[in-house]
Amino acid sequence: DKEYVCIGVKASNYFMPKETLSEKGPGGGGWILMDMTLAVMDRDDNIWSTDEKGHARIYAIGDCNAGGIPGPSPDKDVGKWPIPPIPKISYPGEEEAVVAVKNVCKIDRLMFKNETHDLFGTPLEVSTMHWPWGAGMFATSLGPKDACFVLGANWEKGSGYTVVWGRLCAWQKWIIEWSKTDEC
Repeated sequence: DKEYVCIGVKASNYFMPKETLSEKGPGGGGWILMDMTLAVMDRDDNIWSTDEKGHARIYAIGDCNAGGIPGPSPDKDVGKWPIPPIPKISYPGEEEAVVAVKNVCKIDRLMFKNETHDLFGTPLEVSTMHWPWGAGMFATSLGPKDACFVLGANWEKGSGYTVVWGRLCAWQKWIIEWSKTDEC
């Protein structure tokens, strides 16, 4: 058996005020704090940047954020958090972007168009984040001709299943990179 330790994680959020950054976490902390809507929060659980009606105006998505929401009284058992720590991989960042963009659009409609309901009569409310279903899928390179793909992982140690490995998985990883990363 081989064990690969892949933890080169360090926050690079030096541009944010200290009160919006975590004191703990991977790499010693420094991750942007957020609420369930992904709005940036301060260490006292206040939304950091709001407009005149109290709507959040700045959201933290992707690798910059703390990656989980511990709730008002953090429990050491992360399974009890509203959102347990989310891996810093591409899919959760994409899903967080969808939530943040929806919130920006809804707040725009509330603020500037004076709309209170959507086309179906549902009240306009900001969306909240959830555990992204794709957060438990990892395609990890182990060299140019080797890789492994884990499916079904979550915040619990030992969760997930290695379902594809070897050269086939290396091709799978190349296809993912080609179709997602290289499209930019």
